[in-house]
Amino acid sequence: MLSTHPKKDTYLGISLAVLATIIWSGNFIISRGVNQVIGPVSLAFYRWITATIIIAPFAWKKFKVEKTIVLPKLKYLGWVALTGIALFNTFVYVAGHYTTAINLALIGTTSSPIFATIMAVIFLKEKLSAFRIAGILICITGIVVLISKGSLSVLASFHFSKGDLWVMAGAMAFAIYNILVRKKPHNISALNFLFVIFAMGTIMLFPFYLIELFAGKPTQWSWPLFSAILYLGAGTSVLAFLCWNIALHKLGAGRTVLFGNLIPIFSTLEAVVFLGEQITTIHLISGSLVIAGLVLANTHRTSKIKE
Repeated sequence: MLSTHPKKDTYLGISLAVLATIIWSGNFIISRGVNQVIGPVSLAFYRWITATIIIAPFAWKKFKVEKTIVLPKLKYLGWVALTGIALFNTFVYVAGHYTTAINLALIGTTSSPIFATIMAVIFLKEKLSAFRIAGILICITGIVVLISKGSLSVLASFHFSKGDLWVMAGAMAFAIYNILVRKKPHNISALNFLFVIFAMGTIMLFPFYLIELFAGKPTQWSWPLFSAILYLGAGTSVLAFLCWNIALHKLGAGRTVLFGNLIPIFSTLEAVVFLGEQITTIHLISGSLVIAGLVLANTHRTSKIKE
């Protein structure tokens, strides 16, 4: 059933999508800072088990009420958990050991919207307006400007490393997740949905966590690492995913994923504030283009098929 307040839904969806990207942008700052003291699978496992523990007390009553709805949907929920929980950020954390932070954020945020838009058109029959197409192209232009630093020679010398391919695989997983979430049964609450996929994703990661634990170097525990995992579990997992999933239902998969292009912009601002890095004219130009693309892509609400 379509909402009777489309404008209100659009504004709410945009606000929640932006909030999610602000929170998620810290993921790249943290992954850069801790990759020498913890393995990528361990970081992902601790993140999701923390998120599961945090959300469980709030979701348990919902789960008991909705378990007769959840159990028949375990296959679907398993695919959602695999792509959005077990694979996406784990691939990003693996990539962080092989590629630069710029490539890490930018390749993921530019390729995921493209993958998701194509899949939304093919599988969800979403229609692309001229505004949406133009907005996507402007967003990509803004990210390319940031990648190339405004130089054609830098852009010409750009190449994909092993880590770049890992983060692209993560972007594909997240794009599939975005499409799958659009098919979430309406009678499963958002809170219970997250609890189930967090728990299932954590279980999927557990055997690989054990392999890394016994085969790799041990985790070097410290208060900064503990704080980072808590931020990942509570912020980038529980709060950001709640915001993002609601935005997906308000805006649609194709429109929502465009906001992922804001992540490198927010990451840059956070690097200036927390790491003392300098913001340049290129950052300002790139950010302006991405924001302009998002505004243009959301100027017209595309028609959608009733689900």
